[in-house]
Amino acid sequence: MLGQPPGELYDLVIIGGGINGCGIARDAAGRGWRVLLCEQNDLASGTSSASTKLIHGGLRYLEHYEFRLVREALLERETLWGIAPHIIWPLRFVLPYHRKLRPRWLLRLGLFLYDHIGGRKRLPATRSVDLATDPTGAPLKPEFQRGFEYSDCWVEDSRLVVLNARDAEAFGASILTRTRCLSAEHRQGLWSVTLRDEPSGTVSTVRARALVNAAGPWVDVVARSVTRTNERSPVRLVQGSHIVVPRLYDHDGCYIFQNADNRIFFVIPYEQDFSLIGTTDQDYDGDPGAVHASQAEIDYLCRSASEYLRQPVTPDQVVWTYSGVRPLYAGDGEDPGGAAQSATRDYVLKLVAEPQAPALLSIFGGKITTYRKLAEAALAQLQPHLPKPVGRRAGWTATAPLPGGDFPRDGYDALVEQAAARYRFLSRPHVRRLVRAYGTCIHDLIGDAASLEQLGARYGGDLTDAELRYLVDREWVRSAADALWRRSKLGLRVRPGEVEAIEAVIDRAVPAMRQIA
Repeated sequence: MLGQPPGELYDLVIIGGGINGCGIARDAAGRGWRVLLCEQNDLASGTSSASTKLIHGGLRYLEHYEFRLVREALLERETLWGIAPHIIWPLRFVLPYHRKLRPRWLLRLGLFLYDHIGGRKRLPATRSVDLATDPTGAPLKPEFQRGFEYSDCWVEDSRLVVLNARDAEAFGASILTRTRCLSAEHRQGLWSVTLRDEPSGTVSTVRARALVNAAGPWVDVVARSVTRTNERSPVRLVQGSHIVVPRLYDHDGCYIFQNADNRIFFVIPYEQDFSLIGTTDQDYDGDPGAVHASQAEIDYLCRSASEYLRQPVTPDQVVWTYSGVRPLYAGDGEDPGGAAQSATRDYVLKLVAEPQAPALLSIFGGKITTYRKLAEAALAQLQPHLPKPVGRRAGWTATAPLPGGDFPRDGYDALVEQAAARYRFLSRPHVRRLVRAYGTCIHDLIGDAASLEQLGARYGGDLTDAELRYLVDREWVRSAADALWRRSKLGLRVRPGEVEAIEAVIDRAVPAMRQIA
């Protein structure tokens, strides 16, 4: 790169397109800073699309005395629900009392704290449940007679990432997917950052006043091979896997079950026709990009669920699995030999800001639920090293809706009715899915179409050419996997031949979109 122009100047360059990176990009761009985010793959292609899909306080974290984390997460539940009511909504969880595990008084105390330390206002409170008579007891074995029911929220995790990226772009941020950060070096008081567009191989250089390492499980790799800092990156990789099976029961409630090994796991209705079971917790040593649910994990989750459910869950029922690697902080007194499920899920921010050198902020840990507060904390540390902000004030993301979320938090059904009346050619399930995914942006997707035929070819799961074009144009989709497993979960309903057709549509659309740009 010697002899080439120094490159465009940004206030902030962010490495990593997961929830933390995109959350920081949105907040920073909204405050008026010039932001570039690069992601080596697709947005949310790592840990951020492999969660249990919950906006929750983390009931079990109370056992590890992580009261600050739980309180912050509980406060964020209703905040996030308010800014993204299309992709976030309340759920009720049943926790059966197991006589051989945690005592009833401890469960009751934990749920009392859960209800009262987090500013719950709109979510229903905890109640005791007679599982012998309540419908939520019907799928359970008869020995489970008593339990508790409490509130948390669901989130379409990978869509939350994309919507943060979309809003960041609307405020002027540059979002570069399939772009690898090759190196970042100090030059004349700035970062000189070398980027490579992976599809084309084109290499470019930009400059930055500050750099954020939000690479998730790759945070240590970036520290060693990209920024080449001497700072130790104390990350502990913990694998969490999930399985999806045909729907196990008829009601819409969820379950949180305890295991004898002190782990907990969830069983949650999923995509109308399925149930989601997870997660596992085990240390991981390997390439985070190659993580997958092992047969031992699948067997563990099936066996664990069968301990509680009348109808056994068996590995042959599994229709899909997914797995992610959580980059947990492993410094400052953390026990590297302790149980994986006891390692802190709190986020840790490490700032390196030497005199006459640009700032570097590295991010460890974090939960989807607390991503917005993490972004605020990150920018509070970086602000002294950036120009005076000229946009919105700190805290603006708490009330500004994400794209498509500009309707009341309890207004999903009303929006469905409005869309169904406007687009009478769409089936009701199709309308409900589109409103869940896109909220008020459904109108941008459908445009002036007056018939189903005008939306183009149809694929499995009611996916149309119009939706594919929207995903390519607005949401950085570059492959069928992006569309079918991260922007949606239509991969559960699409046949292999249809995947090839979808890939062909995207391959044609991407070059055309680039020419327009």
